[in-house]
Amino acid sequence: MKIQRSKGTRDLSPQDMVSFRLIESAFRECCQKWGYQEVKTPTLEYLHLFTATGTLTPSMLSKVYSFLDWDGWSGERVVLRPDGTIPISRLYIDSMAKEKLAKLFYVANIFMFETTGKKSRERWQCGAELIGARPPLADIELVTLALEVLRELKIEGIELRVSHAGLIKALLARLGLSAEEQTRMFDQILDGDMKALDKLKLKRPELEKTIGSLLELKGKPSGFSQELKELFSEELPECKPYIDNCTKIAEFLEAMGCDYQIDIASGRGFEYYTGVIFQIFKGEEKIGGGGRYDALIPSMGGRDVPASGFALYLERLMALIKPKALAEPQPPRILVRADGGKIREGFDIANRLHKAGYRAECYLGAQRDADFDWTVDIKDKPKLTLTDRAKKQKVTAQTVDELLSLLRK
Repeated sequence: MKIQRSKGTRDLSPQDMVSFRLIESAFRECCQKWGYQEVKTPTLEYLHLFTATGTLTPSMLSKVYSFLDWDGWSGERVVLRPDGTIPISRLYIDSMAKEKLAKLFYVANIFMFETTGKKSRERWQCGAELIGARPPLADIELVTLALEVLRELKIEGIELRVSHAGLIKALLARLGLSAEEQTRMFDQILDGDMKALDKLKLKRPELEKTIGSLLELKGKPSGFSQELKELFSEELPECKPYIDNCTKIAEFLEAMGCDYQIDIASGRGFEYYTGVIFQIFKGEEKIGGGGRYDALIPSMGGRDVPASGFALYLERLMALIKPKALAEPQPPRILVRADGGKIREGFDIANRLHKAGYRAECYLGAQRDADFDWTVDIKDKPKLTLTDRAKKQKVTAQTVDELLSLLRK
């Protein structure tokens, strides 16, 4: 019987891991430059973290991998984490609640059930969370950080789509829906049902113009910010703070020369979002996104603290980068060949070469000379023969120090 991978999973080959590590390294370096600290959370979390009000939408909850922790200490139902932000919020409540400002980042895998088996069930993402800072500065910093990572990876042609959860919620509240109906409708929108609001027009004809204008709202602040204010100043004055917040961030993006558009009806994401939502696209492929979630930490039992974050989808980025263009220059690669009686000496030489900054490995019977920059053959007379593969030149040395001197030259 042929051994197969589980459906919906993938192996990462050595070539894949080169791309993976390049992205991870660029992300980590950018985060650290901005003062973010790395954290890791467990792969297993309690299910109730994700079923609490204001966390995941029902559609997302239906796709989590959950099981009863029979042999554990709790006897409770646990999940393979389906999200990166909620575990970070739990970590903050557990051990960092006294911090006025927490700037955290992570690289983690998340798990979501996928019925066809054609899409990945295990997904890797790079995420950053900014807890304790208010809009719009915090949101602008996160967008700037995300774009900086993509620049470092030399990914061009990026488009941002900006929405606002607060604006959508304010509209739903004004429609006279019950709390349950508002939550259900908000979840439909976040799950990608862009016609959900459109369907409400038939139920609330007196707000048809407002709803229609909101659904069709796309573009940049210079084109419609005044139109927005006129549209909602009388009919929905409670929306003004959300409009101001959204346009401030968008105007900043425009000043930076970013390609973006405001698209209020495209607020796909998580139920815990309360403010600006941004999605990052390369063509039609979504490669990242994030938003503000001021109510999440209080809903999980923490103190009332503002928070926002984003994630970049690592595996989608792997298909976009060019590893050769990003890779740092590597030291020469050296193959050390030793006769049967000189194996220990071969390993000693390899260790000395490592300490000197070279990549060196001992011959195991299968490596090809063509894959190396230099070869070192250990013999009796002369003791060491160093061959430059590119120049097809050979030199000899009696000691390792002499060998290192020849390499430096």
